Amino acid sequence: MAIYEIQQSGLVRLKDTAFSDEGLRERDDLQRLLREQIEVISPDTLVIAEEFCDWEDSKRRIDLLGLDKNANLVVIELKRTDTGGHMELQAIRYASMVSTLTFQQVVKTYERHLQNLGKEVESAEQQILDFLGWDEPIEDDFAVDVRIVLASAEFSKEITSAVMWLNEHGLDIRCVRLRPYKLDNRTLVDVQQIIPLPEAAEYQVRVREKVEQKREARQSSRNLTRYDLTIGDEIRQQLSKREFVYFVAREALRRGATPERICDLLNWRRTYLWAVADGKTNQQEFIASAKVFPDWSNRKFVAKLYFTADDKLIHLDGKTYAFSNQWGEQTLKAVDLIIKEMSATDIAYKENA
Repeated sequence: MAIYEIQQSGLVRLKDTAFSDEGLRERDDLQRLLREQIEVISPDTLVIAEEFCDWEDSKRRIDLLGLDKNANLVVIELKRTDTGGHMELQAIRYASMVSTLTFQQVVKTYERHLQNLGKEVESAEQQILDFLGWDEPIEDDFAVDVRIVLASAEFSKEITSAVMWLNEHGLDIRCVRLRPYKLDNRTLVDVQQIIPLPEAAEYQVRVREKVEQKREARQSSRNLTRYDLTIGDEIRQQLSKREFVYFVAREALRRGATPERICDLLNWRRTYLWAVADGKTNQQEFIASAKVFPDWSNRKFVAKLYFTADDKLIHLDGKTYAFSNQWGEQTLKAVDLIIKEMSATDIAYKENA
C-alpha cells in the first residue's frame, strides 16, 4: 500500500523513504519521540522506564517499559529496520524477565525514570495509583499479564506468522508498522496497527477468554475491607484502611506517644510517615510550610499523600503534624503495633465487609 497526495492533475504517490536515509536513529530519535507520545503506538499506557535492564546481563535492555490501565506491564520494542529482525523472540524473553515485578519495584523503577528525565520523583507512587485509578496498591491485581508492543518500519512474514500464532495461544502482542514517507522537505510517518487488525479485536478477545477469566477471578478477590473501630465510648464505622490506621495513630499521640516513636514502630514507612509544620496551622498554612518528618528524610512534601484537612491535622507541642494516607497490605500490622505500644484495653476493631 502507499500514501497519495490529491492534486488537480490526479493522485500523486508520496515517495517511500527509510528512517536511516532521513538521519533518524532508533534510540536517539524514534525512541525519544515515542517515549513522549507513547499513545501513538500504545494507547492508555504510562512509560515507567527507558532502556530498562534490572538484571545481571546489562546488554539486554527493554527499549521502553510501560504500564497500562489494567495494571499490566507493557514491553515495547522498537526497530527501524525493514524486517523487524527477531524482535518478537527478544520481547518474549524480556516479558518473562519483568513478569515477576511487584508494585513497589515498579514504583522504584518509575522514580529512576523520572529522575533521569529531570522530573519530580517524590510523587511517583501516587502518579501510578492515579493512572490506575487505585486508592492503594493491590498486589493481587498488579502485573497479572505482560503485554508486548512491537513497532517497526516493516515486519517479515516470519514475525507476523509467529505473532499471530502466539496471540492465538493466549499472548497479547501488538505489531505497529511505522512507515516513513517523503513530502517536499518533510518526513511523514504512516502508523498502522497490523496485528491484530482492529476488525479482529472481538476474535482476539474470544481467543484469550481463559486468560481473561483468570484475571477476573483475581480482581474479584480485591481486599476492600472496611473496619469498625472502638476507642473507649467512641465508635467509628465503615472506615477505609487509611482512615482506620489514622485514627489509631492519632489516639496514640493523644495518649503520650510521639511521632518519632510511631516512626520507630512502623519503620518500613518511616521516611514519609509524617509531615510537620511549626506552630498551630490550618490546612492552607500547613501545605505552604510543611516538610516531611523526621528532618533527615530526603523526601519532598507532597500534600495529597497526607491527611491535611483541618479536622485531620494533629497539633502537638507547638507543631502541626499530618499523617500519611498511603496504606495497603501493612495496615493491620501497623494498627496492632500501635495498640500494643499503648497497652490499650479500650481499643478494639473488627472487619466490616
